[in-house]
Amino acid sequence: MRKKNVTVDRLAVEDYAAGGKAIGRVDGKVIFIEGAVPGDIVDVRLTKNKKDWAEGRVIRTHKFSEDRVEPFCQHFGICGGCKWQMLPYEKQLAYKQQEVEQHLRRIGKVSLPAIEPILGCTDTRFYRNKLEYTCSNRRYLLAEEVEAGGEIKQENAIGFHVPRIFDKVIDIYTCHLMHEPANIIRNTIRDYALEHGLSYYDIREHHGFLRTVIVRVLTTGEVMVNIAFGKEDKTARKGLLDHLLQKVPSITTLLYTINTKWNDSLYDQEPKVYYGKGYAMETLEDFQFKISPKSFFQTNTRQGERLYQVTREFAELTGKETVYDLYCGTGSIGIFVSGNAAKVIGVEVIEDAIADARENASLNNIGHAEFFAGDVIDICDDAFFATHGRPDVIITDPPRAGMHEKLVQKILDMEAPTVVYVSCNPATQARDLNLLDTKYEVKRVRPVDMFPHTHHIENVVQLKLRKQL
Repeated sequence: MRKKNVTVDRLAVEDYAAGGKAIGRVDGKVIFIEGAVPGDIVDVRLTKNKKDWAEGRVIRTHKFSEDRVEPFCQHFGICGGCKWQMLPYEKQLAYKQQEVEQHLRRIGKVSLPAIEPILGCTDTRFYRNKLEYTCSNRRYLLAEEVEAGGEIKQENAIGFHVPRIFDKVIDIYTCHLMHEPANIIRNTIRDYALEHGLSYYDIREHHGFLRTVIVRVLTTGEVMVNIAFGKEDKTARKGLLDHLLQKVPSITTLLYTINTKWNDSLYDQEPKVYYGKGYAMETLEDFQFKISPKSFFQTNTRQGERLYQVTREFAELTGKETVYDLYCGTGSIGIFVSGNAAKVIGVEVIEDAIADARENASLNNIGHAEFFAGDVIDICDDAFFATHGRPDVIITDPPRAGMHEKLVQKILDMEAPTVVYVSCNPATQARDLNLLDTKYEVKRVRPVDMFPHTHHIENVVQLKLRKQL
């Protein structure tokens, strides 16, 4: 079974595991499978083969699960963005709920209340407010193109990277993640580039004109586009930008960035405004948020609103509390709960994000929120508490890696009566809950689905300080 080039025939797919992979078992050995659905019976060629587990891909399906549905996207199976399109949304939610519970029990090993039902999305398509497309001269060739042989005439692509292949991009024509004019914008750029012979970026050789396109379509109706070019060519740049504004008049802000670095990150670049005010506005309930070209904002606006509503509910604010919002970013959670708090203190290491948070607080006439740039471990000392007060409620929303162990210890030292932990990775959240268990007890848990047709899941946990004996 541990030999190379092993094929497992007629494997019954039983369940889903973490990361969205299906699982089957042979003589007690677990096999993780890409692209299968529980209930399928498949032949699997192993790509990794260890003593106790293996990974593989489906090479033949003998029986399809009764749970399967027809994927709605023409790029399904090639683009790695929405891997669960073949699974009914109700089943997706059930597996996500199961994953949260398994992580909290197996990794967290803490006493848990009954986990509340997962909060699913009302809109399972066209839910994103931001997408980033890559322009590449190394188009991913479809299987039928390769099998047909002959000369490949068009090798440029504007779309998404192929999973696990850094230099290949899938040419995307219709994407169901974002409302129009997202597809119109991307396809207009492609058509103009083809007609005028504009070069696409070569990620291996680091040259070319068109590099990346970031599109934001907000619920307010505003549309912001930032096109990154690999070099300056004023004539070509102006021709493309003017054409795009003519063809897509709903664009409210158009920017461009000249990025000559070897990586696509724009956080150390300065986008230039070509048309419009240079930013866009979005709303969560009655709160307004200014989104600059480099701002982080929840990419699913309406479900982000519901995530924050769960967070506010778990905070149990009465109007008297001092709330510490850790990893506050541009201040969205702190501002969202501010109406029920006496004071909000936001802390974030990224200075640009803190500048945005202060501006957003001012925009919403919130005078009882203050935001500080720096590490919580360094900022929250006795002098800080003397000036701003100790927290009654801590809200923490860390990145996927979870909280640093020193921050967990800082939370234990602060001893706020209530902690609300918002996580985009229940596995690292479970690890942190285990560390917090010395002083805190988990009282409520509610998963929230932000990204339909993917395996990603958010989870909100309420912790209460244990009574000291």
